[in-house]
Amino acid sequence: MSRGLQYVSGCLPMLHLEEEDLEKNPQFGKLLLELCQILEPCGASSKIYHELEEIQRELRLQRKVWFRSEVIYRLIQEILTDLQVKKQDGTITNDEDKLLEDLQQCFLVTQCSRLLAIESEAGSAALLALEKEDLEDHLPSEMDIFYLREHLHKQLEEALRKKCFAFLSFHQPETDEEGDVLCAAKALRLATTLEDEKRRLKNEQEKLQEMRALLEKQQEIYPCVLLRCLSLLRQAASNLRLQAQSDIDKMNAEYLETKSNALYLKLRMEELQVLTDTYTPEKVEVHKHIRSSLEAAVKSEKTELSASKQILASYEFLGTQFEELVQEYTCLRDKIKDNRWAIQELSKTLP
Repeated sequence: MSRGLQYVSGCLPMLHLEEEDLEKNPQFGKLLLELCQILEPCGASSKIYHELEEIQRELRLQRKVWFRSEVIYRLIQEILTDLQVKKQDGTITNDEDKLLEDLQQCFLVTQCSRLLAIESEAGSAALLALEKEDLEDHLPSEMDIFYLREHLHKQLEEALRKKCFAFLSFHQPETDEEGDVLCAAKALRLATTLEDEKRRLKNEQEKLQEMRALLEKQQEIYPCVLLRCLSLLRQAASNLRLQAQSDIDKMNAEYLETKSNALYLKLRMEELQVLTDTYTPEKVEVHKHIRSSLEAAVKSEKTELSASKQILASYEFLGTQFEELVQEYTCLRDKIKDNRWAIQELSKTLP
């Protein structure tokens, strides 16, 4: 992140800018830098911001005063309720009964005075044409009021102390086993502790909002990144599958080649085994003798064939005379054969 973007984001946190926005629009970046010098982090001008702070400070002061009055008012109501309950139960003392009557009277006059004040501020006529002095006549005597203030002050202090301790016990349960002095000290620091916790919670909420914004941004980017990752995984899987298929085919080819060689050797071994079982040493010796005899016969036949070829070659020099002699020889041989057959037949017929 550039320094300009960090400065603008720190001065104007409500703007969600990216570095690309400032790079694409340099004049817009200059305008933001100038606005950072005259605007507050909330986006208002310095004058309006200070006026707003003053008004908020006055509002906090008024709210503090109002809350103080409201707390006292509700505590008085609770005290009245407790006294009324005691009166109904018959356990109230004379002093408490006198305190109840005076307190109810003062409480009634105060409520009516508030109504008259509200109507006078609204500009309408007073209710039943009453004035504040008319209501003050119905207040108890000064001695009764002084007595009421003394007792009411103590009861309010006791009620506030109990409520503070109850709130402290709710916030810090471990203080139930501690003494009143230590609890009172912690109760005095309870407001500061709550302010610190409130500030811490506010900071945590701001961090949570930043994390949510970052999470939303990441959720927007996540599908694109996921699709890109899926594309890369698909491409890598395709490449690896092709490479793996090539390696697998190569291994299959080597396996089949090795298997075929093994089968060939096995067949050769079976063939040799059959030959070994078929041709025993005795049979081999006989075959060798037969082969030597056949080779000798073949050799003699070849010798006779060569001699006959030499004789035929010598006869071929005679030409036509040789052919006539051959024909004559053939005829004589046929006649001899016929005569032999006739003699054999005649010899069979003779006794």
